[in-house]
Order: sequence, then structure tokens, then C-alpha cells
Amino acid sequence: MELLDATAVLTALPQMAVEFGEPTVRMNLVVSLYLLAVALFVPVSGWAADRFGPRRVFVAAIVLFMLSSLACAASTSLLQLSLSRLLQGASGAMMVPVGQVILLRWSRREHLLQAMAFLSIPALIGPVLGPPLGGLLVSVLSWHWIFLINLPIGVLGILMIRRHVPDYPAQPGARLDGRGFVLSGIGLASLVFAFEAIGHGLLPSRWIIVLLVLGIVSAAAYVRHARRVAHPLIDLRLLRVPTFATAIWAGNLFRLGSASQPFLLVLLFQVGFGLSPLVAGLLTLAGGAGALTIKFLSVRIVKRFGFRRTLMGNSLLAGFSIALCAIFEAQTPYWLIVLLLYVGGIIRSLQFSTLGALTFSDVPAELTSRASSLSAMSMQLSMSLAVGLAAVLLSAIMNLRGHSEIQSSDLSLTMLLCGVLCACSWVLFRRLGRQAGSAVTGG
Repeated sequence: MELLDATAVLTALPQMAVEFGEPTVRMNLVVSLYLLAVALFVPVSGWAADRFGPRRVFVAAIVLFMLSSLACAASTSLLQLSLSRLLQGASGAMMVPVGQVILLRWSRREHLLQAMAFLSIPALIGPVLGPPLGGLLVSVLSWHWIFLINLPIGVLGILMIRRHVPDYPAQPGARLDGRGFVLSGIGLASLVFAFEAIGHGLLPSRWIIVLLVLGIVSAAAYVRHARRVAHPLIDLRLLRVPTFATAIWAGNLFRLGSASQPFLLVLLFQVGFGLSPLVAGLLTLAGGAGALTIKFLSVRIVKRFGFRRTLMGNSLLAGFSIALCAIFEAQTPYWLIVLLLYVGGIIRSLQFSTLGALTFSDVPAELTSRASSLSAMSMQLSMSLAVGLAAVLLSAIMNLRGHSEIQSSDLSLTMLLCGVLCACSWVLFRRLGRQAGSAVTGG
């Protein structure tokens, strides 16, 4: 629900702009404020799960998401919609990490790999399914239904949680690290907003530089603060766990190369090839289908080859599959595009589900909430930076080639470079021991 909503809303921005009487460029505020709220509240999700109980926080986050979705649909101005999106982003930031905490506490170690394989499905399918679903709802009904569709989904989710999810007790302990919350929130929000502004041209260069400096200074101040307190909001000491640290650093490098592919493919299909948004969206669905397919085989593959060999080999295959998209031309048969995107979806899905299990394989049970917050924060940063980095590479290539308008060859070269970057994560995955993750595979 959260990932569908975050991507589906992009297709409705032009219609909202007309109805609110606002310039289309100002409607980007709807997306930016949502991301800002997510960045602010992701760090506090682990503490909230421990303090109030994960199931209670999870249900409360879904209820808040539904109410804010209703407020979005009822908005009659950009200001109302922006405030509603802030609330929606805050509740979305609590849903995903807290849901992950519940899964980590509920699953036995030997079942963690399979559980994380299923958990990665929404992260892969949401961004792929969102744009075509949003386009369909806007075309057939109206932009309001992008938010209203969350209401029945939310009700179903709450019923399923109350029926199937254990009510783990709260673990009241340390008080909220207020100073850490402020520093981490400012740092993460500034960096995410700056990366998004680079990727989508939301702000002048000088303001992007200001945000980057503010984010870096706040992050550095938080690191210094975290070393001095007993219970920091984001516990950086978790990076001393070898498998967790490798999964974070290597996973971030992998996402820097791979997370921008939907953004680049949409540009290639719509701007480079002149396809309609609906056709472009339908073509990208092949990646989501591939992501579903591998879920039935990922556990067997990792048990057969181990985490180290799976992640090393798959990072090279993923980089190659992204670089291979550089061969797409306007005359390329649709069946070939669908086939390559389908195979690419299989490869990336295997990588993300394997990474998810490795991340928490050696984390002590009492630290899963903190580990989930740190992992979610890291992922939020890398996903935002990936699009920003792709936009910078595209702009540099256009300038070097003297192009004032985006050409399909510019996008192809950008995807080639992103594929190389993705494959470079192989170097970091080599640091894993041969028995890494054996606690969750029984090896």
C-alpha cells in the first residue's frame, strides 16, 4: 500500500495541478514533502516498536496512513494536500520498518531467508506497478482514487494483523534520544531532499549545496553524539557485526546502480522512444513478474551456493542485465524488451531477498528494532541518491555530447554506467566469510 501510493501519485500530478490551479512544477512539493516526512520518522520507528509494542505501532501506523489518505483525497488546495502528504509520509515511515521488526521476531532463524524473500516483493513490485495503476485510476476515475484505494487495503491489513500477528509485549527501556532524533532527522531529511532535488530538478543549485552541507554537518554531529550516549536512537555500533556491515555497505553500492533503472527506463520509453505513459508502464511490469518468479527458488539457490557466492555472482549478473538495457532502441521488438526486463527482475529480486536475510542473520534478537531502523535509513538514503546520481550522470553525458534535449543514446550510456556501478558491489561482497549467514541456512 505504501509503496504503491508513493509511486502511483506521480502519474496524477498534472491532473492535480489543473484542478488546484497551480503550475505543474509546484506539484513536485507533494512528492518531496512525503519523502521528507519519511526521512524524519524512519529513525524513530525502532524505538517506538520497543516502547509501545510492534503490533500496536504497526496497526496505529496503518490507521494513520488511511486517515491521511482520506485527507489527501478530500484536499481542495495544494496546501491541504501537502500537509496531508506530510502525515502520510510519517505513518508510512513507521509501517515498513515496524512490519519488518514483527517479521524478524516472529520468524525462526532457519526460516529468515524465506521470510525476507517474501518481504522484498512489495519493494520490487510497488515501484513497477504504481505508475500503470496510477495512470489507470486517473484515466478511468480521478486522481482521488489513488488515495481512496488505500482505505479497503488498510482495513484488510488491520484485520489480517489482528488475526495472524502475535502481540509481542512492549520492552520499555531507554527514553527517546531527543537530541539524536533532531540531528538524525535533519541530516537524513536534508540529504534525501537534496538527492531528490538533484534527480528531479526541484531546486536551484545553490539550495541543493546548502542542503547537502546541512545534511553532512548534521550527520557528522549525530555520529559524534552517538558515541557519547548509552542508548543512541540509531545505534551505529551494529556496524561492528561483520555480516550486517557488509550487507549495508555492499547493498548500498548495489542499490546506487540498480535503483535508478525504473527512473531511466521511464525516460527512455517515453522521452527517447515517444511511447505513452501506459505502454511504458506496462513494459516495466515485466520486472515485477520476474521478481515474483524467483521467490520460489531463492531459498534453494542460497542454500546450494551460500550467501557469499550468491551475492558475488548475482551482483555481476545484475550489473550486466542493467547494462544490457543500453541496447534498447525504438525499433527493438517488445518481446525482447519484456524478456530482458523479466530476467533482470529475477536477478535483482534474488539479490534483495538474499541481502535482506544476510542483514539480520547475526544481529542479536534484542537489537532487531535498532537494526531495522538503521537498515531502513540506509536504504532510504541510497534509493534517493541513486536517482540523483543517475540524473547527474545523464546531465554530464548530455553536456559532453552537446545535447540540449535528452536523446535515447544519452540514456543508454547512463544505464551502461549504472550497470558497471552495480557490478562493482562484487568487490565488497568478497569480504564475506564462506560461512557468512549460515545461521539462517543451516549450513
